[in-house]
Amino acid sequence: MTLERARELLRVQAQMSSGYTRNGARLILAEVAREHGQEAVDRLIVELELDKAFGFVPGQRIVV
Repeated sequence: MTLERARELLRVQAQMSSGYTRNGARLILAEVAREHGQEAVDRLIVELELDKAFGFVPGQRIVV
């Protein structure tokens, strides 16, 4: 998955911001971590303010 595609999907997840979308966001971030590394995950968390939407924090390892 490209980072741009992940960014698009995460924006949609953050707009809906529920328990189900949190799990979807977690799965997207896990795939980003596998393909692009933790730094890419941290950038997306900060850029999209996923800490406010879902409680994710930079440096948090997303494991599925």
